[in-house]
Amino acid sequence: MVREAQKSEAIILQEQIINEIRQIPSDKLAEVYDLIHCFRLDLRHESDALPKQRPIGLAKDIFQMPASFFDPLPDENS
Repeated sequence: MVREAQKSEAIILQEQIINEIRQIPSDKLAEVYDLIHCFRLDLRHESDALPKQRPIGLAKDIFQMPASFFDPLPDENS
């Protein structure tokens, strides 16, 4: 029942969007298309854009931080 209501709302919104688009002058349709197209592409890539954390200790036994890493940095005025 809830799904059917959501589908009905989606259909109504789509119809409203289409009606709005029909009222846009022809010379502006390319801009509207670009906007909608870019928006859709962003939605598709949004889930891919989430950064995946690297596991702790990924480089263990492969890389060792040299002790000099912790030495004080040189004075900037030198």
